[in-house]
Formats: sequence, C-alpha cells, structure tokens
Amino acid sequence: MSKLPVSRFAWAADATASLLLDKLGSGQVRAGEVAEVIIERTEAREPEIGAYSFFDPGMVRAQAKEAEKRRMMGHPPGVLNGVPVAIKDIVDTADMPTENGTTIDAGRRPKRDATIVSRLRAAGAVITGKTVTAELAFLHPGKTRNPHDLTRTPGGSSSGSAAAVAAGMVPLAIGTQTNGSVIRPASFCGVVGFKPSHGLIPRTGILSISRELDTVGVFGRSVEDVALLGDVLAGYDPVDPDTAPVAAPELHRIATSKPPVRPDLVVAETYVSDRAEPATRQGLEELTKALGEAASTVKLAESFAEAHVFLRNLMLAGMARSLAHYYDHAKERLSPKMQAAIEEGRAVKAVDFIKARDWRVAFLNALDQVFHRFDAIVTPAAIGEAPVGLESTGDPAFCTLWSYCGLPAVTLPLLEGANGLPVGVQLVGRPGGDARLLRTARWLTEFLAKEPAAA
Repeated sequence: MSKLPVSRFAWAADATASLLLDKLGSGQVRAGEVAEVIIERTEAREPEIGAYSFFDPGMVRAQAKEAEKRRMMGHPPGVLNGVPVAIKDIVDTADMPTENGTTIDAGRRPKRDATIVSRLRAAGAVITGKTVTAELAFLHPGKTRNPHDLTRTPGGSSSGSAAAVAAGMVPLAIGTQTNGSVIRPASFCGVVGFKPSHGLIPRTGILSISRELDTVGVFGRSVEDVALLGDVLAGYDPVDPDTAPVAAPELHRIATSKPPVRPDLVVAETYVSDRAEPATRQGLEELTKALGEAASTVKLAESFAEAHVFLRNLMLAGMARSLAHYYDHAKERLSPKMQAAIEEGRAVKAVDFIKARDWRVAFLNALDQVFHRFDAIVTPAAIGEAPVGLESTGDPAFCTLWSYCGLPAVTLPLLEGANGLPVGVQLVGRPGGDARLLRTARWLTEFLAKEPAAA
C-alpha cells in the first residue's frame, strides 16, 4: 500500500473507535487512510513516550489493505473491520514478538495467537503492535512515559496500552489486571479503562501471574468503545477453566441503551479513603453533590482491609508458581523487586493461600447487600494524579478490594489533580453485571455533561 496523505483525516488520530467504525462503514474514510494517520501520530510521539515494544508500519498497512479488500469484495466486514487495536506485550502473537517485559524473553516468537488475538483478527481489527508492560506484568516499570507529562509515570503494568490511547496512537488497546494494572494507568493517562468480571474474557496464551486474579481489560476513549472491544473478546474458551459456556454479555447493546430507571450510586468510604490526595477528595465531594439524590454515601466495614493481605498472598503465590522458570534459570536477569516477590510467594503457607481464596465468598456476600440497593459503587480510581518519576507505577490501593473479589470496574476521566492532570472516577459493579455497569457509567458521563460545574 502506497503512503497516503493524512492531513484530511488528521481527526482520526483522536477519534473514538465508534466514530471510526461509522466513518469506515459509510465510506467517508478508508482503513488505509486511518492506518496512515495512526502511523504518522505514532512516529511523531513514540520517541518521547515509548508506548510500544514492537511497532511495524508495514504490518499495519498490510492489515488495513486486507480490511479494505474484505469490504470491496462484499465479505462480512467484522465488528472491528479496519479499526486499529494495540496489544499488551504479555499476550501471545504469532506474527510479532511477545517478550513479556523482560530481556529473558527477548526475541521470543510464539507459535500461535492467544485466544483474544484470534478473536481480534476474526473481527477485522488492525493490530498495530505490542505495547510496553512492566517486567512480567508486575511492578518494575518499562520505558513508557505519561503523555500528559513526560516526567510522570503512566501507571502499570499496562503502561504502554494506556499511554498509546491517550496519545492518539491508537483508539483501542488491550491490557491485563491482577491488582490495578488497567484501572490505575487509565486514570493516570486520562482514558476510559474497563476491567471486566473475572473470567469474562479468556486468558489462553497470556502470561499468567495468578489464576485467581488475572483479568483481561481494555482501554478506549469512551464507554461505548470499551464495550465494543469487550464484546469481541468475551466468551467461553474451554482451555481457560475460569470462563463459562454462557450467553454473550451484549456489553455494547446494553451499555448504549437508556437505563429503565435513574441509576442509584453509592460513594464508598473504604479503608484506603484517607490515602486519597486532597484534590481527589474534593473532586469526589463535588461529584457527589452534583449527583444529588442519585448518590448516597456509605462506609464499608474495616474488615475489608484484609483484602490487601489476601490479594497479596494469592498474587505472590501465583507468581512463585507461574514464573518459577524465570527465577530458577535466569534469576540474575530479574529486577530486585521481582526476585523479592517470587521469594515471598514461595514462603506463602498453604493455609494462608486457602484462607485468601475462601474469604472472597464472605466479602462478596457482604457486598451483595450493597448491590441489592445500588447500581454501582463509586470510588477514586487512584490516590491522585500520576506521581512524578519513572521508578514506580503508582499505588493500586483503590483497585485491590475489587480485583480481589473479581468484580467488574470501569474508570472515567472525570476529575483533575492539583496540577491539572487527569484522575479517574471508578465505578464498580456486581459480579457478572458488566453490561449494566457500563450502562451506568455511560449515564454518568452524560449526566455530568449536562452539569459542567460538577466536574
């Protein structure tokens, strides 16, 4: 495909995936033109942001050409035909390296695609490349910088995915979350992040940290966008024992529908609320005031604080098992953080691991009383805006309880920190209630758009 002029289509770099689909479907823009805009933006911003671990313009153009060919030949175009999507570099791709954020896997080329990559290809998506992840999807950060302030972290471990969407390099991206690896970077980078219910999206062909916690999540520029991508990825996979053969969740259809009644939200004070920065607390107070009768407040029991201990035991014990070969054969090439985490995981007692699994039932039973009355729980997505420095990916404190319980969560870029940088508002739903959660999130964005003083 010859290089095309992009000035007419410069808007595409910052467009939502939903808008791109409309324009592609009506013929107002071609997949090749969208691809050129994405390539141009990526080549301009990638040197300073470092969102990609692998990006090949030639591959992007070739996929766009195939998308155009399918449409011209009258074949069913696929849900995402011609829409660019980036993939976190712990997700196997047969035609690109998957290096898991570690030099130990430099040049690693999987033999087959992960299940979700196969689904992306079947949907006609243009896969732009592999985005940077923290080392083995844990804490040691990669090279990525925050697009809003290059001196600050983009969050992690799905750092490259969040930054690429925020910088206009791609409208949609895939990440994963074991603790806060989707919601936190989405908050820091000012995009929409969606972590679905545990088990909604299969993890076959994805680096495993903890079977009990690992969840595939997505990034986009609107609630509609993350619902659209979630629909493509969700569904049963017999190789992933935590997925189930149930009906499709219809995330996009329900998310874009009007709620039958006004949603009721509960702003939750949790055991980590006092860690929120003053600007975050003030923003949440203003949000609560703007919602009026649609919002209530509740203080969760102090016993939920144990979620931090329980998640840590599940996560580190899982890492000790799943990542043992890295430690046993190339320990010296792992960061001190990773070495210490695996060593701590090996010391977790069986009784503590089982206790951590069992207590989720008690927590879910207690939270069910909240969800019986309210459509979603509201908390900050992060303590505050992205911290200065690239040595850390930030604190996932506001994600831990929900990740531990396997609940769906979505963050919306509704607040600002003291320096004018984005801070997300997190909505949490009942297990399996992903579509209704996204519908509530969309309602909230529309409600606040009518109340400009609220945000």
